[in-house]
Amino acid sequence: MGKVTGFKEFQRHDRDYLPVRERTANFDEFMVPLPAGELNAQAARCMDCGIPYCHSGCPVMNQIPDWNDLVYNEHWHEASRNLHSTNNFPEFTGRICPAPCEASCTLNIDDNPVTIKTIECAIVDRAWAEGWIVPEVAEHKTGKSVAIVGSGPAGLAAAQQLARAGHEVHVYERQAKPGGLLRYGIPDFKMAKHLIDRRVEQMQAEGVTFHCNRNVGGDTDVGELERTHDAVLLSGGSEEPRDLAVPGGELDGIHFAMDFLRQQNKRVSGEDLGDVTPILAKGKHVVVIGGGDTGSDCIGTSIRQGALSVTQLEIMPQPPEKENKALTWPHWPLKMRTSSSQDEGAVRDFAVMTQRFSGEGGRVETLHGVRIDANMKPMDGSEFELPADLVLLAMGFVHPVREGLLKQLDVALDGRGNVRADTENYKTNRWKVFSAGDMRRGQSLVVWAIREGRQAARAIDEALMGQSLLPR
Repeated sequence: MGKVTGFKEFQRHDRDYLPVRERTANFDEFMVPLPAGELNAQAARCMDCGIPYCHSGCPVMNQIPDWNDLVYNEHWHEASRNLHSTNNFPEFTGRICPAPCEASCTLNIDDNPVTIKTIECAIVDRAWAEGWIVPEVAEHKTGKSVAIVGSGPAGLAAAQQLARAGHEVHVYERQAKPGGLLRYGIPDFKMAKHLIDRRVEQMQAEGVTFHCNRNVGGDTDVGELERTHDAVLLSGGSEEPRDLAVPGGELDGIHFAMDFLRQQNKRVSGEDLGDVTPILAKGKHVVVIGGGDTGSDCIGTSIRQGALSVTQLEIMPQPPEKENKALTWPHWPLKMRTSSSQDEGAVRDFAVMTQRFSGEGGRVETLHGVRIDANMKPMDGSEFELPADLVLLAMGFVHPVREGLLKQLDVALDGRGNVRADTENYKTNRWKVFSAGDMRRGQSLVVWAIREGRQAARAIDEALMGQSLLPR
């Protein structure tokens, strides 16, 4: 390493946020980058630990010690080359990844991991600013054509890799713009959408063709894609939301989280919402059911829209403030975490079960809940009520939508309802049809989707050409 004793000399110093009052006034990103000098010091903290557990913690297997050393030694251009060798879109993961690499960092034994995510983001942001990121056009064309259904992180990663291998790549997207969950699920204050736009422009220059407003399995015949392309990759995501079947669930004002988030993202970008009822939190008591990232995004969006109050309910018990390192490290630990959105004014409650909703005139007004014990059983006398003018169901997703594409293709599904394909060749039971990302593995992280997209591209390239030089 460039500075072997750096972890002794420098304390962990991470990016900060703009003050709550300032950042909740708009939907802009609010992360305050570290100055270049401080980044060098943070990179110097990466120790010569012998076994870099951060590698196993990172799904795309970023060469973290290598580019930390390069940043410390001011070799930023080479750091960018190294980073992009394993991750097509580090500006996405550098903003929204939960950073399992930092949980695996050797310094995390003392709760002071290297600021890996911050350094990653700084490398790619500087690379864009310096003009180092340019289209990488294949020197030779293979004459093979691949259709990719879904333009989320898995589809985008696969498309870029396949285009660079010389294949003709066509990406089909149901929405008006590419990006999938990145564009329509993740709020702009967490990741600005111009980051997606410039990657799309890069990919178009590399030969990728995007077909938006095309619903494969709806207005676009999936059989036609099979007939006109040499391979088809299904990367449409896991979009069937988990519902809450309780009395009163049919009342107006109860919505799935993604319907709420998608509308706001379209408002920010100036897109037409279409013929839908607006879902807005302004002047309302909002209850978010579900304690994950999607629930957190609902909190931040509701606060920015002007909610009177925001309460987040989680059926699981409150996790411990700190994990037992001897039991968990270097694996991802279960512990209490507070997101930037939760820190903006939400009330969080744990070990709570929603029993029913009630209201007048067909609209929800009250949530009726009860506290539960360690066996998930209601506790006598613990019933309570919450004012609830808007309820957002953010309890995750169960599997891909089956109607349309999957039903027409008649692809085999696994026991959880996802498209069945292994991680060696990513093939489905249908000839020349592959699957990757959340549609194959189920609801997961953006970084896992990028990994699967890259690996599926390698598998497709090998299937078409007999061999592949693309990395896994």
